[in-house]
Amino acid sequence: MFTPVHTSLGALLLFQASSGLLVHNGAVFGISSLLSGSVFNPNKDNVPIIAGLVASVLPVYFLAPSLIPSYPAAPHTLASAAATLGVGMLLGWGTKNGCGCTSGHMLCGLSRLSPRSLISTALFFTTALVTANVVAGGSNIPTCGDLPCYTPVYPSSPEMIFMAGSLLLSTITNFFIVPKALQRSEANKTFFAYLAGLEFGLGLLISGMADSAKVLRFFAIATDSSRWDPSLALIILFGIGPSLVVYLTHKPGQKLEKEHEPAKPTLAEKWRLPTATAADINWRFIAGSVAFGVAWGLQGVCPGPSILRSVLQPTWGLATMTGYMLGNLF
Repeated sequence: MFTPVHTSLGALLLFQASSGLLVHNGAVFGISSLLSGSVFNPNKDNVPIIAGLVASVLPVYFLAPSLIPSYPAAPHTLASAAATLGVGMLLGWGTKNGCGCTSGHMLCGLSRLSPRSLISTALFFTTALVTANVVAGGSNIPTCGDLPCYTPVYPSSPEMIFMAGSLLLSTITNFFIVPKALQRSEANKTFFAYLAGLEFGLGLLISGMADSAKVLRFFAIATDSSRWDPSLALIILFGIGPSLVVYLTHKPGQKLEKEHEPAKPTLAEKWRLPTATAADINWRFIAGSVAFGVAWGLQGVCPGPSILRSVLQPTWGLATMTGYMLGNLF
């Protein structure tokens, strides 16, 4: 169902996490590289973010359990496990060779006005749309019962209190506590990386991005309007839009701390932003973006939500994450 309030508040939390990591830690919130890096090259930049993302399930589970998605049944046969493993491999190979996913390219890349991210986003989004509606024939897009999926629903009082409280705490932390109370240091940078992961996970759960059925319903615009859920379009407005403003006002090197000295991130000594341009696009980048789009269109899951679903549905997570890591080896 169309959830304008949930998705708008969740998108603002995604904005808080991604823009906070940029301004305070000088880094881009690219979940696919953070996830694979935490396994193949664990360090203080990736492990805390993934830990925060995993931990975001706990407050939702105990304080607002109605926000936990209802997932399809986990693999229970050899064939279903093999299929899930295969989609996981496609997801891993695609995001590695496409150099990003919905977080790194769509949320962070578009807000940094990256032509390379624009090309990747266009490729994987179009491919996901075609896969969900043509390749799968729309059979994997669930209905919303007797009502059209564009029918709006609004949060209950407990949900509203939890969502508004989470956003308020995140705003106070990111805009007031961190810049005014924390000094530039490795320990504080690591601490904020964890907080950013926590905020991002809450944003995924609240916005509906963690709900594979909701994502697939967003793709239904191409074939069946009764199954179309427009909620995720609000992420463009409340996630990418504010992130663009933050990037333009905190663009690396734009402001000066001292004469002839470019501004630094709040907690880090230097910026760690992608340096590749559209000129670096090759066949692997294009094929990877398309492969990721196929995986996204088949199951409605990208790397960030797959981490949350793996926590909530370990059997599915075992097959998907095994496939994801295998895909990253090629």
